[in-house]
Amino acid sequence: MNRKIQKVAILGSGVMGSRIACHFANIGKEVLLLDIVPKELTEKEKAGGLSLESRQVRNRLVSEALKFSLKANPSPIYDQAFADRITVGNFEDDMHRIADCDWTVEAVVENLEIKQRVFEQVEKHRKPGTLVSSNTSGIPINWMLKGRSEDFQRHFLGTHFFNPPRYLKLLELIPTEKTDPEVLRFVSRFGDLHLGKTPVLCKDTPAFIANRVGIYAILKVVDSMRKLELSIDQVDKLTGPVIGRPKSATFRTSDVVGLDTLVKVANNLHQALENDEEREIFQLPRVIGTMVENQWLGDKTKQGFYKKTKDEQGNRQILTLDLKTLEYRPKEKVSFPTLEMTKPVDRLKERFRMLVTGMDKAGEFYRDSFFGLFRYVTNRIPEISNELYRIDDALCAGFGWELGPFETWDSLGVEKMLPKMEELGYKPAQWVYEMIEAGCGSFYKVEDGKKKYYDISSKSYKTIPGKDAFIVLDNLSKESVVWKNAGTTLHDIGDGVLNLEFHTKMNTIGGEVIEGLNKAIDIAEEKYKGLVIANEGANFSAGANLALIFMHAVEQEFDEIDMMVRIFQQSTMRARYSSVPVVVAPHGLTLGGGCELTLHADAVQATAETYIGLVETGVGLLPGGGGTKEMTLRVSNQIEKGDVEFNRLQEAFMNIAMAKVATSAYEAKKQGLIPKHDAVSVNKSRQILDAKAKVLSLAQNYTQPLQQKNIKVEGRSGMANFLAGIHGMQMGNYISEHDAKIGAKIAHVMCGGDLTSPSRVSEQYLLDLEREAFLSLSGEPKTLERIQSILQTGKPLRN
Repeated sequence: MNRKIQKVAILGSGVMGSRIACHFANIGKEVLLLDIVPKELTEKEKAGGLSLESRQVRNRLVSEALKFSLKANPSPIYDQAFADRITVGNFEDDMHRIADCDWTVEAVVENLEIKQRVFEQVEKHRKPGTLVSSNTSGIPINWMLKGRSEDFQRHFLGTHFFNPPRYLKLLELIPTEKTDPEVLRFVSRFGDLHLGKTPVLCKDTPAFIANRVGIYAILKVVDSMRKLELSIDQVDKLTGPVIGRPKSATFRTSDVVGLDTLVKVANNLHQALENDEEREIFQLPRVIGTMVENQWLGDKTKQGFYKKTKDEQGNRQILTLDLKTLEYRPKEKVSFPTLEMTKPVDRLKERFRMLVTGMDKAGEFYRDSFFGLFRYVTNRIPEISNELYRIDDALCAGFGWELGPFETWDSLGVEKMLPKMEELGYKPAQWVYEMIEAGCGSFYKVEDGKKKYYDISSKSYKTIPGKDAFIVLDNLSKESVVWKNAGTTLHDIGDGVLNLEFHTKMNTIGGEVIEGLNKAIDIAEEKYKGLVIANEGANFSAGANLALIFMHAVEQEFDEIDMMVRIFQQSTMRARYSSVPVVVAPHGLTLGGGCELTLHADAVQATAETYIGLVETGVGLLPGGGGTKEMTLRVSNQIEKGDVEFNRLQEAFMNIAMAKVATSAYEAKKQGLIPKHDAVSVNKSRQILDAKAKVLSLAQNYTQPLQQKNIKVEGRSGMANFLAGIHGMQMGNYISEHDAKIGAKIAHVMCGGDLTSPSRVSEQYLLDLEREAFLSLSGEPKTLERIQSILQTGKPLRN
């Protein structure tokens, strides 16, 4: 069947339903969002003369839910304009409209009886052959089939999205005994290609995979904490980024999600898991019950494990709950020798080996919590999954872990950890010992660039299905490395295409990256079809190496800074004007110099979650790697197409002056940072493959471009307008004196300097102005203060 999804119905507009609707709208689908009809009028509706029959009243609940979601931060939608793709309605008046929908997703309250009533209505109106799924997080999927037709049953399955659906990549797929295998394959592929998800096939067991193991992991942390008498601050320090987990770690995550939600899931698991050997760990400590009774549920009640308040001076302060006294106290500064030892270690797998061997309380904590988790996941096979990789995929995509439990164990050495686990009473399942006896020493291995997993039933390694289509740089063989230095690696990714990968701290751009960029273009021009610039770090690039700029500025070595900027400008221009196509693939933070490199690509293959911007004004500078020049050039090109001249220039100026960062690739297109016609990869895992395909497409008819020499600039008249606006903002105390100075420098470059009238100039002319302005600002005391603040605290200083 040539199945297509054009229109989707979402039944239920709560936190999950409205956000799922937004994500379908994100990918260009028409969405029908329905919910119940209110039973009573509000006072405002009464005053307005409305009745319960008024359409506005009947759609009130769904309309308010959608508005609430659209105001959320972070936003559930890539661009607010995409919300126009969502039509709201109610179950009584609009259920018949699902006849036009290709997929109906149920997301009503977690009550089987209510869900079954909704499905009864769906059955009456859906078109045969269309998809139906439930977003339940725990109700057995098979229970929902009662009374449904054969066609309904064949096209029905569980599709468990994780909140927030835009950002968390997990999509758990739970087929029933009646689900058509073709339907399961289609939804899995659609989730991967279009929704940007990691689809994970689950068995119909309590809480499926991610919540079953993830909630256990959280409660095992609480258990280890209790044994070792650790505090909340200590545990969150130990369970955050240092082990590849989100910054919110354990207890801050609970506050965000809501303690009541955690308690509900844990209680349900304790009740359902009669044969789970760790059942009692789901029995929450009494102190958690007390917190729930006190309504200390986290962010939703303004206090939980943490409480935001203000000190005597009115400064914002975060207090931490003492679980022994149930009193809030100032956050403590946490330090463990084991953590100090791992600070210089960037590679997570190396860090794990150091953490688990620590001789202090931190080391004890890691051994107890990790070993308990390792044993637990081995005992869940084949109960919740036949394949171990699905458990890792679920935890990474649903909870934001960099490495799943089996990957973590691999990094420590499977056989090496066994006696240590046994010593602490965490002996794993028998199949692990059988794996070792079969000569398989790890859960995963990479062979011919493909990641394989240990298959328990065959006692051999098998390729992970679906992953063979991805290009994973870490999995490429050593033979793929064409060239490398301390900050970059150049890979041959096949079909005559190269990929330049950064691996500096935060992928900042310094001497090694510039050398790597130029070398990559040299090699590509000599014997390849083109070049992709992409990496698999958390962020594409945080920008230039500020520490180096700061060092030279403090020493007043301005010739060195001039040379650095000149070389960076030449390098970004080289990317633009090379004889082969260069495609840049940004993702995550793409700031400053990272943005400037992106601006000079032949094409951009961004992920949807690309947060890009020219942010140099935050450190007292202006974009000096061609960014200011490029935005001026783009405005000039738009003017030639009929845009209003000064308005477009002013928009570009404000984006630079206010250090505006786009919150998605689609917003970046509106800001002119990414070409409107360039494609976006919703699934980050497919980005490098997509970028490679773009290079090959461009290479078929590629003509080396020529530098532009007819860029229109406004001269003194445009400069006068900018200076008047800058002066007004300074007089109104909207910007500081130093901000005004930076703004004047940006305007000077974008208007072409001191020209008596509008003129045509070259790219090199603007680059020279840009470099001179950058150099003049780099020696300013206020600039040095801002850079120092960023380097020391990670936060900008507004001086």
